[in-house]
Amino acid sequence: MVAPDVKAETMKLMDQRGALEAEMDAIIARLTAAGGPGITGGLVDAEGFPRSDIDIPNVLAQRRRLAELRNDHKDITNKIGKNLEVLHSAKLSRNEQSTSRRSDTTDPSHFGSSQSEPMEEDHVTGLPFAMIDEIADGSPASVDGLQLGDEIVKFGNVEAGDQLQERLMSEALSNEDSQVSLVIIRQGSAVNLTITPRKWHGRGLLGSSS
Repeated sequence: MVAPDVKAETMKLMDQRGALEAEMDAIIARLTAAGGPGITGGLVDAEGFPRSDIDIPNVLAQRRRLAELRNDHKDITNKIGKNLEVLHSAKLSRNEQSTSRRSDTTDPSHFGSSQSEPMEEDHVTGLPFAMIDEIADGSPASVDGLQLGDEIVKFGNVEAGDQLQERLMSEALSNEDSQVSLVIIRQGSAVNLTITPRKWHGRGLLGSSS
C-alpha cells in the first residue's frame, strides 16, 4: 500500500521544513534587529565606506545562508506538494473502490441486515494542502489571526482534492462578509480559526497567498 509510506515521508519532510523555517526566522530576526543591516541593502555608510558598526563578513555569510535555506525550503515544499497529490489520488481510489463494493452488495438479501462494513482507515485526513507564505498588512487574513507558516487543512467545506484553487475561490466568494471555519496546522498542532472573507484596500478577499 503506497499511502502510508508516502504519508510518513511527507510528515518527515514537514518536520524538515519546520526546522528550516526556524533557522530562517532566527537569521531574519538577527539581520532586522534594531540597527541591523536588514535582509538586503547596502553595507556602506553615507560616504561610501564599509559600515564600521557591523560585522560585514558575518552579515554576508548570514545572507548567503538565508538564500540557501529559502532554496531548500522551496524544494521541500515542492516535494511535499507532489506527495500530497499522490496521497489524494490514493484516497480517491480507495473511495471509488469502497463505493463499488457497496454497490455490489445492495441487493434484497442485504436489506435489514444489522451488520455494517468496517470503515477503512483514512491515511490522508489531517494533511494540509497549502502553506501560508505571504500575508498582507491589514488584510482579513492578518486581522483574523492567520500567520506565516500556517498550513491549511480545511477552509470552510474545502479540503484537499482536485480543482483546489477553483473550490477555494468559490468558497471565499460565497461566504463574503460571513465567518468561515478554518482548520490549520501551526507549529505541529491543529488549530481552529474563523476568518471572514471581505473586501479591503488590497487584492482578493483574504490578502494571503500560499
